[in-house]
Formats: sequence, structure tokens, C-alpha cells
Amino acid sequence: MEKNQLEKRYGLFTAICMVVGIVIGSGVFFKAQDILNYTGGNMLLGILAWLIGGVVMVICAFNFANFATKYSKVNGVVDYAEAAVGEKYAYMMGWFVSTIYYPAMTSVLAWVSARYTLVLFDANADITSGLCIALGAFYLVLSYTLNVLSPKLAGKFQVSATVIKLIPLAVMVVVGTIVGLVNGQTGEAFTQAAQSEGGDFGSVFAGVAAAAFTYEGWIIATSVNAELKDAKKNLPIALVGGTLLIMVVYITYFIGLTGGATVDVLMTQGATTAFKNIFGNIGGTVLNVFIVVSCLGTLNGLMLACTRAPYSIAVRSHGPKPEMFASVDEKSNMPANSGALGLLFCGFWFFYFYAANLTAPVFGLFSFDSSELPIITIYGMYIPIFVMFIAKEGKKNVFKNIVMPVLGVIACAFMMFVAVYAHGVRPYQAAAANGEFAFPVLFYLIVYVVIMAIGLVMYKKKQK
Repeated sequence: MEKNQLEKRYGLFTAICMVVGIVIGSGVFFKAQDILNYTGGNMLLGILAWLIGGVVMVICAFNFANFATKYSKVNGVVDYAEAAVGEKYAYMMGWFVSTIYYPAMTSVLAWVSARYTLVLFDANADITSGLCIALGAFYLVLSYTLNVLSPKLAGKFQVSATVIKLIPLAVMVVVGTIVGLVNGQTGEAFTQAAQSEGGDFGSVFAGVAAAAFTYEGWIIATSVNAELKDAKKNLPIALVGGTLLIMVVYITYFIGLTGGATVDVLMTQGATTAFKNIFGNIGGTVLNVFIVVSCLGTLNGLMLACTRAPYSIAVRSHGPKPEMFASVDEKSNMPANSGALGLLFCGFWFFYFYAANLTAPVFGLFSFDSSELPIITIYGMYIPIFVMFIAKEGKKNVFKNIVMPVLGVIACAFMMFVAVYAHGVRPYQAAAANGEFAFPVLFYLIVYVVIMAIGLVMYKKKQK
């Protein structure tokens, strides 16, 4: 094995579990309530929101699966950016996922994991307390330690957590649907939706934005293509198969919830009420245990990406101290220095998420949702990759290299519009009604531009 080269340690099943396990986290358990509230309790519009979000994910995953059959180097999305657009764009993509996208999502999952852990023992626990923050920080360090010291064990945990988190979803799909058909609540929910005059495209867009968070993270599976056995064959299967499975699970789970509670109850009390109504208080407690495991599994997958992201640009001799962050530890065969830098970025975003979500946000107008807003820019950065891929490879296969990338561009543009609508237009209208100003997407983009400009300066310095 060459120096600074990672070991081929993961198989197809681990790759599929990485896609499914990273995407299915805590979001599916509480975003169903948000989607119903956005759509005014209209189940049909809610299903449409889940379906649109899922189709966008599958289209993009299909395109990256196609890229995976052609390019394999160090870090999937960075490799594809380099092959399609060029070295400089690949560096900027690597810088973005290293400093914003991966660590922002990871820090949120650390806090969510701590939150559900405390609620498991005390339903009235203060989720903004110092204890919650300390536990979240502990989970961050624990997942980092697991990934850096024992990457194979981290992969096994990812598989186990994926299987465990699918259990409550599968149970609700089967039992909830059967109960709903017997007691008539499922049929009533759809009848109510068909007769409803409420809900419009604006409510569906807001619902898609909520669903987007639950669907996000599948691209992280490409971060281990250098460690995946037969990556050009296995990664495409994992991406397409995993994302299709996720979409089916989400939609059928959403329908199954109606067996445990009416739409009105789901809108006010959330999905856990449906579990308690069907399985009792013990069932509700067991659900919380599954949710904690689900969150930790997602956190593990996200940290896996964070520890490798700086390595993906350093191994190309770019970024800060490339000789340091490209080094691979001989014993663990892991980029330990890269992992430490990734943990540092996670720590920054962890503090930001906490401070921005206090009753009196520390950062004022610059307090935005760091769990959802990076979605705007990740989809925006996919677009040049799709466009240039068409220009370079389009003539070889019309469907795979032209039709699907064009659909990918449309899907990405739509997701950017939905995110701006949900985090820009809607909060602006709500604030304006009270004589205030709020446009969080604008302030996120300012932060994004500043961080990317810092990265660009470092790239230029290296070139000189």
C-alpha cells in the first residue's frame, strides 16, 4: 500500500447502511408533524412533499452513481467536481464540505442526540441546559474517537445502528397501516384531505423544505469511496438502492402514523403520540431509545465524513498545511490530523448552533438554521458539476449523460428555490407583520461567502 493511501475496508452492505443510516436520523420522527402543519393537515399534500423531496434525492443520487462508475480517487463529490469542472472547483467543493456542510450537520446531530437522551430520562428536561451541551460535546468527541482509532468498528456500528433504527419505522408501516385500515382513521385522513380546501403550492414548498432535512446526507457515502471495495460497482448500487429505500420507508411511515392518531392530533402532539396510542407508554419509551440509537448512528456517519474531508483536499496538495493533513497514521490507517481538524470545525458549529438558538440569539441577525441552510449551497454547487459533465460526456449516452444531468440541474434549482422560500420569504413575511426584519438565508449566504473567500485565499497562496 502506498504512503498516505487508505485501506479498502468497506463492502457493499456497509455502503448501503451508510447511505440509509446517515439519511434516516431524528428528522423523520419529528418532521412529519412539521409537514402536516405546513400543509394544513392535508395528507395528500404531505405525501406530495415527501415524494418531491425523495425524487430530487433519487435524481441526484442517480447522477452521482453514474459519476461513481467513471471516477474514483479519494472523496466522491470532490473527485467528481475535479473530473467535471476542474482542480480549483474541486478544491472549493472540498473546502465547503470540510468547513461548513459536514461539520454543521454533525454538530446539530450531536445536540439532537443529547436532547433525546435527556428526554428519555426526563420528559421535561431542559434541552438548552449546560448538561445537554456537555453531553452533546461528549457525543462529538466519542464519535470522533471511534472513527479515528477504529474505523472498522465505526463501520460495524453504522451497520448495527441502521438495522436498529429501521425497526420502529417498519413496525409503524405494518402495524400502523393495518390498525388504521381497521379503525378507519387512515381512510378518514385521506377523505379529509380530498375534501380540504386548504393548502396550496406554497405550503407544499414549505413541506419540501422540511422534508429536505430528513433526506439530506446521502452524498456523505461518497466520502469513503477510497476505502470501498470495488467502488465503481458498489457505490452506484448503494446510492441508488439506498435512496429509493429511504423514500419508500418515509412515505409509508407517514401513512402508517394515521393508524395511531388522527391528523389533528399528529399536528399538535407529533408522531410519538401515534406510537403510544398503539403500543402504550412502554412502546413510547422504547421508541425514544430507538431514536437515540438512530441519532447516534447518523452522528457516526457524519463524523466519518468530517474526519476525511480535510484529507480530500490536502492529498491534492491544497489547503492549509497539506503535508500535515494528508498524512495517514500507520497503525489505524486513518488521516488522524485531518480528523482532528474536522473535529475542530464541528466544535465551532456546535457552539454556533447552541448560541444561535437561545431565546435571545447571541449572533443577532446572523442567527440562522445551520441544519438546513447549507442545503442551499450544496445543491447550488452540484449544478456546475452536472453542466460540465454533460459537455464532456453527453455524446456517449443520451439518457445517463444528458437527460439525467439536466433533470439534476432542475432538481437542484428547485431545492434552492424551496430553501429560499422557507428560510427567506416566509420568515420575512412573518417578521414584517410585526414591523421587524428577518431574512436568515441572506445572512447565511454572507457567512458562506466569507468562509469560501478564506478558502480561496489559501488556495492562491498555495499556488504561489
